[in-house]
Amino acid sequence: MSAPTGRGPLAAYAVDARASRGRLVPERPSPTRTAYARDRDRILHSSAFRRLNYKTQVFVYHEGDHYRSRLTHSLEVAQIARSIARSLRVDEDLTETVALAHDLGHSPFGHAGERALDAAMTDAGGFDHNAQSLRVVTRFERKYGAFDGLNLTWETLEGLVKHNGPLEGHETPVPEPVLDYCATHDLELDTYASLEAQIAALSDDIAYNAHDLEDGYRANCFTFAELAEVPMTASLLAEVDAAYPDLDDLRRLYEVTRRLITAMVNDAIAEARARLATLRPESADDVRQAGRTLIAFSDEMLGRLDDLRKFLFARVYRHARVVRIMDDAETVIADLFERYTETVDALPPEWRAEAPPLGTRQYARYVADFIAGMTDRYALVEHRRLFDATPDLR
Repeated sequence: MSAPTGRGPLAAYAVDARASRGRLVPERPSPTRTAYARDRDRILHSSAFRRLNYKTQVFVYHEGDHYRSRLTHSLEVAQIARSIARSLRVDEDLTETVALAHDLGHSPFGHAGERALDAAMTDAGGFDHNAQSLRVVTRFERKYGAFDGLNLTWETLEGLVKHNGPLEGHETPVPEPVLDYCATHDLELDTYASLEAQIAALSDDIAYNAHDLEDGYRANCFTFAELAEVPMTASLLAEVDAAYPDLDDLRRLYEVTRRLITAMVNDAIAEARARLATLRPESADDVRQAGRTLIAFSDEMLGRLDDLRKFLFARVYRHARVVRIMDDAETVIADLFERYTETVDALPPEWRAEAPPLGTRQYARYVADFIAGMTDRYALVEHRRLFDATPDLR
């Protein structure tokens, strides 16, 4: 990574916490923390954040103690994001906050669970984990007397919803939960998010490209000989072997992934500086109105990463064992949704009291909210409670 630049003054294009658009429910400012540091702390102390420790990244939690969970992945994304934010002189607290919150809405069993819920919700608005993250932080965390949710700042909510780019003006429809929320608190869905949120989004790519590679090797999805067929990792592997010819395999792999992260981070910083030099934004709003993403990889890096992503897709995400387990996981989620929507009595007692009328779109969304909040292991417990046979997911 680039050498640290220290905590100097923020750049003109950074978001300034002193000029925050505030919170939906006004609160007295903290005398010791910025608004975004306060947001970060609320996320870290949330129940949804703790539950990420038992939600799948690629491998189900009980397959081994060394695989990433959604929680450890989120922490790694936040570390990478904060390093890039410091190099570009933008607000580190806001960057870290969006990075930590970006997966709060993920269902159990990772993208398999999301696919199953989206299919089940076809006639009720679909399911999108980013939109669900917004519901988590604005509705389901109930710890404060004055409001539901965490009452996060406008800038954090904007970053959570738009870190992958504007939502309006594209062929993909805006998720219903986002539209519902923006009807009372406009997050300006037609603009780009802040640099801080864009950094969090790219840091997510950096983290999973490197760490899914590491976890895939631990799971015996591929060999070093196969890894040496990918141009980018082949060159990194050659560097490692030249410097440390006698390393054991796991240390050898770690040296490759460490160099991979460094290469991606340095490329992203250089590309961002080039784009910023061309645009010369004088404010965070200039970034929002730029008409393009300013935090990105170079074309050369994108080409190299395309080969790596194809390798991960073929060797890890579509590995026969992973596919079999994720197919079974989708069945678990689909079964739960079907049973809960057949009868309110299938829900745990504490979830029956506030349930909307059975058969309505609101009830289907209520069930999706319940399932999305489950950990992997709780989903399996619920399936065993309701069904005679439950997949082992091994």
